[in-house]
Amino acid sequence: MSAANQPTPKAAETAAPENTLEIRKLSKVFGGLRAVNNMEFSIPKGALFGLIGPNGAGKTTVFNMITGVYEPTSGDVIFNGTNITGLEPHLINQMGIARTFQNIRLFQSLSVLDNVRIAYHPHAGYSMSDSIFHNHKYEVKEKELTERAVEFLSVFNLQDRLRETAKNLPYGEQRRLEIARALAANPSLLLLDEPAAGMNPNESVALMDLIHFIRERFNLTILLIEHQMRVVMGICETIAVMDFGERIALGTPQEIQNDQRVIEAYLGPGSAALSEKFKRKKN
Repeated sequence: MSAANQPTPKAAETAAPENTLEIRKLSKVFGGLRAVNNMEFSIPKGALFGLIGPNGAGKTTVFNMITGVYEPTSGDVIFNGTNITGLEPHLINQMGIARTFQNIRLFQSLSVLDNVRIAYHPHAGYSMSDSIFHNHKYEVKEKELTERAVEFLSVFNLQDRLRETAKNLPYGEQRRLEIARALAANPSLLLLDEPAAGMNPNESVALMDLIHFIRERFNLTILLIEHQMRVVMGICETIAVMDFGERIALGTPQEIQNDQRVIEAYLGPGSAALSEKFKRKKN
């Protein structure tokens, strides 16, 4: 869709101002497959919200509709009181939504510093002609960008890795760099897609601490998809559970781990073992 034909964001008529995100009867159909069906939930400002479910439940499809990768078949995405349904991903990002991916997506051959500098460039403050001729304005702004990126990376304890090629970082540090790059765009809502995937127990604990830290440090609302129950139950205040594209449960971690529909979604009809599995993983 061209910029000229891009739908204009419209104020949500009934949006609750205390909510950062509202998902209203959101559905996505691929051919004859209904991947998401009438999904609904809302996330208060500053909350840490989990979205879980078995593989293929539709979780990443929800993320892709929120961020504009997919256009919903029906329903609405309300962000800070504005209907953003159908907007292009770059416009949604500029409005204040950033995300990470299940498979880390860094510029692997660039340095740690350049991975973050790239995120700042949409706000560089110089024109294309400035960049072509490398004039004084370009030099000043580039120096400012570099200083900001170095300062930002120090928040994530990556200041000693500035010249390191991204692909050479340990896995846990690559995750930190991906989150740092997402936050460099100054979002108010951060979507994390399985950030603990591939992490060992020690790395998962460090990730939990990092997520708590960045929420407080950057005044964020966070929406998290995660399969590691220890992480979900340990940091999320509210959790929505999906199965076959639909929301089957919504509540606190304690409520979710004791919900019979959730137990059956993970372990099959009649199973009563999931709550014990959750408790073991949490502990």
